Amino acid sequence: MSEVQPLSGNWLDERTHLRKSLRRTDVTFYLLCTLVGLDTIGSVAASGPQGLVWMVILAVVFFLPYGFLTTELGTAFPVEGGPYVWTKLAYGRLAAGVNQVLYWLSNPLWMGGTLAIIAVTTFETFFLPLGVVGKIVAGLVFIWIGVAAVAASLHVGKWVPIAGAYARIVLLGFFMISVVVYAVKNGVQPLSGTDFIPTWSGFVVLVPVLIFNYVGFELPSTATEEMTDPQRTVPFAILRAGVSAFFLYGGPILGILLVVPAAQIQGLGGFIDAAKQVLTVYGGSVAADGTVTLTGAGAVLGSVCAAGLIIGVLTSGVSWAIGAHRAQAVACADGAGPAYLGRLSEKHGTPIRVNVLSGVLASVVLVTALNLTGGDSEKYFTAGLALVICTTFISYLLTFPSMLVLRHRMPDVDRPFRAPFAWLVTILTTGLVAFTVVVLIWPFELPSAFEGQRTEYTLSQVVPLLIVIGIGFLFYALGSPTRERDRELTSTSA
Repeated sequence: MSEVQPLSGNWLDERTHLRKSLRRTDVTFYLLCTLVGLDTIGSVAASGPQGLVWMVILAVVFFLPYGFLTTELGTAFPVEGGPYVWTKLAYGRLAAGVNQVLYWLSNPLWMGGTLAIIAVTTFETFFLPLGVVGKIVAGLVFIWIGVAAVAASLHVGKWVPIAGAYARIVLLGFFMISVVVYAVKNGVQPLSGTDFIPTWSGFVVLVPVLIFNYVGFELPSTATEEMTDPQRTVPFAILRAGVSAFFLYGGPILGILLVVPAAQIQGLGGFIDAAKQVLTVYGGSVAADGTVTLTGAGAVLGSVCAAGLIIGVLTSGVSWAIGAHRAQAVACADGAGPAYLGRLSEKHGTPIRVNVLSGVLASVVLVTALNLTGGDSEKYFTAGLALVICTTFISYLLTFPSMLVLRHRMPDVDRPFRAPFAWLVTILTTGLVAFTVVVLIWPFELPSAFEGQRTEYTLSQVVPLLIVIGIGFLFYALGSPTRERDRELTSTSA
C-alpha cells in the first residue's frame, strides 16, 4: 500500500497526530451504534407489516452486497479518510473532494434535523412541553453536547458510540420484553397475512428509509490509521455488527406493529408512542381515544426509556460525525478543501475545526427549519430525513462503483478480501441508492406532512442539495494553495 501514495499536501504532517485507539471490539460496537438508527424505526413501522418483509429482502439485495463492497475497499486501501481516498484514487481529487463535502454535510443536516427533533419530541412526550423557543434551546444543547463528544481524543470519544451500542441493546431488549408482557395482559393488534405481501407502493416508501438504516459500513475506514490491524478488524466488525443490527432493528418494528393501531403510527412518533403504550403494564392506562397516561413504575420506566432514546439518537450522530469529520479533514489537508479545516488537534488528534463548523451548521439548520415550519415537528422531520438520506446517497453514487474502477486501475494492489460477484454487487448497491435519490427528490406520492405542497417539498430537497454541491466546488477552489505547494515540492524533488 505504501507504493500507492494516495494522499499528499498537508496531510503527511497532520497524520503524525494520530494515535492507535480502536481495537476490534471497539470497531464492532462503533458500527453497531452506527447501523441501529432509532430515528427510522417508526418510519418503517408506519408502513405496516410489509416493512418487515422489505427489510429482509433488502438485507439480501443491498445490506450483504454493501458489506462485501466496503470490506474489499477498506482492507485493500487501509488509509485514513476511507471513502475520500477510494474516490480520489478512482476518479481524481476534484470529484472526490465534492463527493466528500456531500458525505460530510449530511451529518450536520442530520444532527440539526431529524436527530435533534426526535430528542426534543421525546423530551416533550415524557417530561414537559416546549414552545418553539424551548425546542430551539433544547435542540442546541443536544447538538453541542455531540460536538464536545466528537472533539475528544478518540481513545476517550470512542466510548460514546460504544455506550450508545449498549444503550440500544438494553433499550430495545427491554422494549421487546415489555411487548411480550403487554401482549400477554392485553392482547395484540391483529395482523393479516395479506398485510405482509410486499407492494410497489411499499417499496417506494420503504427503500429510502431501510437502506439509510443499513448504511455505515465504511465509517470505521475513515479512521483506519487509528485502528489496530485494520485488514483483519474491518471484516470482523462488519460481519458481527451487521448480523446484530438486523435483529436489533427488526424486533422493535414487529413490537410496534403488535401494540400500536396502524392508523396511529407516525414516522416521528412511532417508537415513542409504542414505548409509552407497552409501559402501561407497569403502571398507567390507555384511554378510548388512544391517549396514554403513565403512572407509578410506568412513569419512572418511561422517563428512563426516554433518556435512553435521547442518548441513542445522540450517539448515532456522534458515531457518524467521528467518521465523516475525519474524512473531511483528510480531504482538506490533501488539497480538496481549505487547509485551515485540514488541521488536527495536536493534543487530541481530532479534526476540531471541522467539528466546530459542523456544530455551527447544525445549529443553523435547526433554527432555520423550526422557524420555517412554525414548530411543526412532523413536517420538519419528514423533510429533514429525506434531505439527509438524499445527500448521503448522492455521495455513494461515486463511492460504490470505485471498487470496480480500482480493480481495473490498480489490479496489483493486495486485496485481503475480494467481493464475490463484483459486477452484481456494484449494480445492486449503486442502482438502489440511485433509485432512492430519484424518489426522494420527486416522490410518486408526497409525504402526508406535505400533502398538496409538491413545490414546497421539492424545493426543500433541491435547494439545499445545490447549495451543498456548490460548497464542494468552493472548497476545492480554496484548496488550490495546498495543491500548488504539492506541485512545487514534486518539481523540486524531480
